[in-house]
Amino acid sequence: MPNLCTVSSNASSNFIFGVQPHNFYNVFGSRRTRPRCRVSMSSSDPQNAVVVGCGSVTMDFLATVAAYPKPDDKIRSTSLKVQGGGNVGNALTCLARLGLNPRLISKVSKEGTSPFTYIIVDNQTKTRTCIHTAGYPPMIPDELSKSSLLSALDGAKFAYFDGRLPDTALVVAQEAVRKNIPILIDAERPREGLDDLLKLADYVVCSAKFPASWTKASTVPQALVSMLLRLPNIKFVIVTLGKDGCIMLERSVDGPSTEEVDVDSLLESLEIKRDKSVSIPTCISSSVAKLKAEGIGTVSGKLYVGTAESIPPSELVDTTGAGDAFIGAVIYAICAKFTPETMLSFAANVAGAKCRDLGARSGLPYRADPRIASFVLEKLSSSA
Repeated sequence: MPNLCTVSSNASSNFIFGVQPHNFYNVFGSRRTRPRCRVSMSSSDPQNAVVVGCGSVTMDFLATVAAYPKPDDKIRSTSLKVQGGGNVGNALTCLARLGLNPRLISKVSKEGTSPFTYIIVDNQTKTRTCIHTAGYPPMIPDELSKSSLLSALDGAKFAYFDGRLPDTALVVAQEAVRKNIPILIDAERPREGLDDLLKLADYVVCSAKFPASWTKASTVPQALVSMLLRLPNIKFVIVTLGKDGCIMLERSVDGPSTEEVDVDSLLESLEIKRDKSVSIPTCISSSVAKLKAEGIGTVSGKLYVGTAESIPPSELVDTTGAGDAFIGAVIYAICAKFTPETMLSFAANVAGAKCRDLGARSGLPYRADPRIASFVLEKLSSSA
């Protein structure tokens, strides 16, 4: 089936159910422009898969400054870039560049205010500050017809939700479950309706602060155990830690002699094995164990510690959207059946490549990029 590209509209907004897979910059069409479809993937490609995303698309205004302004300062930007943004839009752009076929369910304004984000990139500290303005009114389920929903999910191999548009996202997720389409949720922060989405998830990727905030556990490892206990359908949960990499807890099946270990102690033992002299992303994993979180419970699983790429200061430009790039790469890795160790290293490489250019999308690597091509070629060779 060709990549879906249908737009329904009313007096105030466009609802985009599919956009061109290789260039997501033109989703903010005027009355005279509509998203165009373009498919260049070979049908024989084993990684060829349709991924449906539902959530946020924005226009990003990226202003670089020599240093972040003090209160009541007036400063000039050193550069300005305008490009598409939003968690789901960025992750799907990542997937498109890696060769998959994305479809997007979201809403942008035709005559009112679309979501936009003003991003201040500090050249001195290499940090970014995001000021987001939500679009109005938000998308509601009644605006997504049953026929459009079924068309968007037709032939899909994966579904991704960033937690925005919660009422609409829940309708899409429930239909995905009925069609046995795996679901990944981006748990960036507690949001209205997120709990209902998490109950339907197969995979969760969350920010550093989310696990403890959501579970009230005192440490990240304990919080990950709590999440797997509270969400029995989840296969794994990843918490991203920026320059410190990530931690992943994968659910496993108990063996006859599975050892019980304290999850905090296990993480400490893995952290000791980090080789800080290695600049490329690596992954350290435990064996399957009964992971105990004091006062919470025990879950059978395997713990992974993934490192981030150590990017030289002269090459680090902007971290905006690094988490979205990471998630896009994780989804690709799941579709391509990478091992967890390969998946985490691959995702860290993709995120690192993104950080070498301004904005969430400019630096996203294409499939043939030398920094990631080895992962793809290795998988293709092993599948041959």
